Amino acid sequence: MLGDVQKTSVSPVFVGRSDELDTLADALERAAAGEPQAVLVGGEAGVGKTRLLEEFLAGAAAGGAVTATGGCVEIGEDGLPFAPLATALRALHRQVGDALTRAAAGHEGELARLLPELGETARESHDEDGRARLFELTARLLERLTADRTLVLAVEDLHWADRSTRELLGYLFRSLHSARLLIITTYRSDDIHRRHPLRPFLAELDRMRSLHRIELGRFTRAEVRAQLAGIAGGSQPDRDVLDRIFERSDGNAFFVEEIAASLADGCTGGLSTSLRDLLLVRVEALPEDAQRVARIAAAAGSAVEFELLHAVAGLGEDELIEALRAAVGAGILRATPDGDGYRFRHALVREAVVDDLLPGERSRLNRRYAHALEADPGLVRADELPARLASHWYHAHDPAKALPAVLAAAVHARRRYAYTEQLRLLERALELWEDVPKEVREAQRPFDHADVYPACGCDDEALRRLDLLAEIVVAAHMSGERERSLAVARKALRMLDETKDPLRAAWFWTQQGKAAEGLARGDGRAELGRAQELVRGLPPSPVHAEVIAQAAAWSAVHTPGPESYATAEQAVELSRLVGAESTGLSARLTLGGHRIDSGDVEGGLAEMRAVCARAVELGEVHVLGRCYINLASALEGVGRSAEAVTVADEGVEVLHRFGLRDSTAWVHGNKACSLYSLGRWPEAEEAAREALRLARTRMPRGAAAKRFALLALARGEWDAAERELAVARAHYGTHDPQPQYEIPFGHCTLELAAARGRLTDARAALDETLRPGLPAAAQRYAWPLLIAAATAEADARGLPAAEQGRAAVLGSIRAAAKRLPRFIPVWQAHALYLDAELLRADGCEDAHRWAEVVAAFELLDRPYELARARYRWAASLLGAGGEGAAEPLAAAHTTAVRLGARPLREAVELLGRRARLSLGGNRQTGDGLGLTPRERDVLRLVALGHSNGRIAEELFISPKTVSVHVSNILAKLGVSGRGEAAATAHRMGLFSPPVRS
Repeated sequence: MLGDVQKTSVSPVFVGRSDELDTLADALERAAAGEPQAVLVGGEAGVGKTRLLEEFLAGAAAGGAVTATGGCVEIGEDGLPFAPLATALRALHRQVGDALTRAAAGHEGELARLLPELGETARESHDEDGRARLFELTARLLERLTADRTLVLAVEDLHWADRSTRELLGYLFRSLHSARLLIITTYRSDDIHRRHPLRPFLAELDRMRSLHRIELGRFTRAEVRAQLAGIAGGSQPDRDVLDRIFERSDGNAFFVEEIAASLADGCTGGLSTSLRDLLLVRVEALPEDAQRVARIAAAAGSAVEFELLHAVAGLGEDELIEALRAAVGAGILRATPDGDGYRFRHALVREAVVDDLLPGERSRLNRRYAHALEADPGLVRADELPARLASHWYHAHDPAKALPAVLAAAVHARRRYAYTEQLRLLERALELWEDVPKEVREAQRPFDHADVYPACGCDDEALRRLDLLAEIVVAAHMSGERERSLAVARKALRMLDETKDPLRAAWFWTQQGKAAEGLARGDGRAELGRAQELVRGLPPSPVHAEVIAQAAAWSAVHTPGPESYATAEQAVELSRLVGAESTGLSARLTLGGHRIDSGDVEGGLAEMRAVCARAVELGEVHVLGRCYINLASALEGVGRSAEAVTVADEGVEVLHRFGLRDSTAWVHGNKACSLYSLGRWPEAEEAAREALRLARTRMPRGAAAKRFALLALARGEWDAAERELAVARAHYGTHDPQPQYEIPFGHCTLELAAARGRLTDARAALDETLRPGLPAAAQRYAWPLLIAAATAEADARGLPAAEQGRAAVLGSIRAAAKRLPRFIPVWQAHALYLDAELLRADGCEDAHRWAEVVAAFELLDRPYELARARYRWAASLLGAGGEGAAEPLAAAHTTAVRLGARPLREAVELLGRRARLSLGGNRQTGDGLGLTPRERDVLRLVALGHSNGRIAEELFISPKTVSVHVSNILAKLGVSGRGEAAATAHRMGLFSPPVRS
């Protein structure tokens, strides 16, 4: 029954796997409905992953879906960046043609890094957003392609995937939300050892709800019988044959085929139990030329082009074709999907052949491949040539040839934003460095992007080891290997003589500072300071301009003031002198912010807008993100919230077009802040959620959490506010205490503590925030902080525990306020608000002062702050007799209800009930407090801080009765504890202390 196995060892009948096919079919159905799906198919080598995939893809294509497959390529440890996705996109290009070109319109240059057929690759971007932009544009390309079709992308052998491929796949899995797309990947589960790089990737994917896992098991005895019957053309196997094959294969589909073929060839017994020997049995049965071709093909990697194989094999074309025909007929090789070459039908066979190569034979074959590629580079695709040439020369053990090839491959990987693969290649170059003759090293040229580290290569034209270390620093930083970046920067600085090479040293110091900051080991100030010292007094240069521009940007967010302003001006001038426009744009943006803070608001805003326009015109993506982030923030800081939202919307559109995802997240966060100011809280919450969805790094995630905390505070959701503050703090960390983060943290912490009746904690938050001193240009954040502190003191006036230390707290608030500028309308309004609250905290309620506050905020579009001011104005009017209180109180209530500001609404309603005013402006009858007279007595004593025992003594009731009254009070006030009840009573003026006029 096995006589025909020589013709085909693969069953034409698909066996089993019905559950797995159902899972894939369900995923395809969901994808066709517009819900992107991902399926990971795992299983041991030979279990049938490829056959399952082929069967499903055939059915999907028959159903109208467009399918494309790419395989991860094994060529040593170098890998081919993005190889499977590039192959799949190439297959799509062949199938849908113009549709893919239209989907890529406007971004052909960037997407050409993955699919060279789209045209000339765009100028390389040396910023951290370049890679993210490529990923985002790829996602958008797939979204556009699936608008008119369902698309199935299959990636095989994920266990061989380079890190860039894994990261791009992960990005697609996470970021695609509305595409008719199904992505299927396969991997060998038995290859995923504890330290395999795929393991954490799989663990991360497991948390995604749209991803499904399929683990292929081995065949049962019945399924092996069906497989053998298919191989034999329908004839059922003898029971003895079935038992023998099932026992030896243990249900592994590939082993079933191999053992069946061996038996058909007459190997009735004595098959080696060694897996390698089993896999080699059929190779060794081939004619001599076919065996030789199989060995040569194995040394090439997962696949080899026909013309390349012809060049290396040394056979005539007819002899080569006959050898290939024999290998294909025996099921050893198969044609590649594009029809240009051959690959082993199963990777296990290739691995066995490679392992069987004689010592020296593999290096000799690699040398022949390298010579063939150098003689005719057109034998392989241009985008694969550098990595393959580097791999062949390296494994040929020829350092003199390997070094230039590896360096060239590293440059190519960098241009595709495959920074991890670039780093691996550069590390290999460093390994080869000392084994290469000096004349070979000196023949290498510096890397071709002086705008990344212009200090390198500045004193000679030859590649130096320091140039190589500089490239490693950048690649490690870009690939997220901050530890490696820091270590190599330190190593370079130990090698450098700073007196002889100050520019190069300055560059490495700035990189060390970046890495240390990224690793939360400091704020980078010391390293940047050292770089400044090194360039001081030197002639203008790109390095000099970059160091000063970075110093200006650092000072702007840490120590803004006159010195920082001067540094920014110097950076702008230096950039102009040396023609470093990109650096100059960044410096001008920093300078524009300083001009605003110093009083030239219109001039500063105009400068920032001009930088934005120029950055868009030039496509300077690493400046674009800062442009819209900073401009929207600056507009919000001067009270132009509506303009800030408009700029943010424009920024989202522009940054999305350029694929700058993290910068887009930042802009959404700034938009949320402005929408909050405008009283558009549901929109603010949505913008913060969008920021959180898009953010890949901790800073924009922290900003989004801070927005959620602010909303929760205003809504009276204390527990939620506390959670979000903790999340924000975790993202920001404590290694880099920037005022723009620390002051708002102090404000929110203080307000939350005050709301819960913890005045001591509120004072501690204020003291901690003010202790370092308020830097210049901190007014945007400092005014709300000081107002919250004064409000807490005013609300707590009359509490015995609040009196001690009050004068000192109010004094520190006044002292801090004196240093804050007031020349912007929004700052003037805040200053009036603070003055009124300080008077209230002193017991001097002044209705005229509150009227001024209301008038100031009526000129601004800040409804929440206006409503709070109206509430306080109404309360002061009631304290003075009540005339005119109804109208501002009703207006405050309308706003509080619309916003969902529960604490403010409750305070307004309670004040209205106490004054017997309806919120429509009419007097009410009845007490309307919701508390019985006895409960009012108990609450008054609770607000004074008395214990249940002391309350019982004063009111001549039992402690148990007091406890019941306290429980009722807490329920009626909607608070969770005695401290919060006391804070609520004082905040609402339930038992107002004497007021001095």
